[in-house]
Amino acid sequence: MGRRSDHTRAELEALILAEGHRLMAEVGYAGFSAREVAKRIGYSIGTIYNVFGSHTRLVQAINSRTFSLWAASVRARLAEDPEDRIAVLVDSYFAFASANANLWMAIYDHRLPTGEELPESYRKQRAELTGIVEAEIARVLPKKQAAQAAALARSLVATVHGHCVFALTGTFALLGEPDPKGAALARVRDALAAARRR
Repeated sequence: MGRRSDHTRAELEALILAEGHRLMAEVGYAGFSAREVAKRIGYSIGTIYNVFGSHTRLVQAINSRTFSLWAASVRARLAEDPEDRIAVLVDSYFAFASANANLWMAIYDHRLPTGEELPESYRKQRAELTGIVEAEIARVLPKKQAAQAAALARSLVATVHGHCVFALTGTFALLGEPDPKGAALARVRDALAAARRR
């Protein structure tokens, strides 16, 4: 039986999101169920959809929360003012993905229904991480090339992401690559060096 009057709407949203995030971390996107979230918090599935609107919106909220935690972890590393900030970005990507594999993969496993756009609030949460990368790329480019930072950052994130996926799925092991993170960093350094020469 649901505890329909135990929490305010804001409290319910926080409760559902926290439990949904825990479940996603445990079982990954393929095993995720809004019904299981409802069961764990003692509410009906109808309450979940009343608060979030749909299963898709719930997953979007969970994935956006993951982005926020990811961005916070990168900011914390950079706040230590490391000498090689680009290496920290690459290492942070691999570290977060490795430590939070199910949450990380859920970001990429979930697809928006055709014609549906990500709500602006979630878009802003996700943009924070990209903004960190863009700012660090801009720091190492000559000022005259600062306008290239956003496009270059997207490309470099894609490069690191591909290396990370291959590492976590064991593909690089099959290909005989002993240091996927090192290979990703080398490709990033190559791209940045080429950009600085333009």
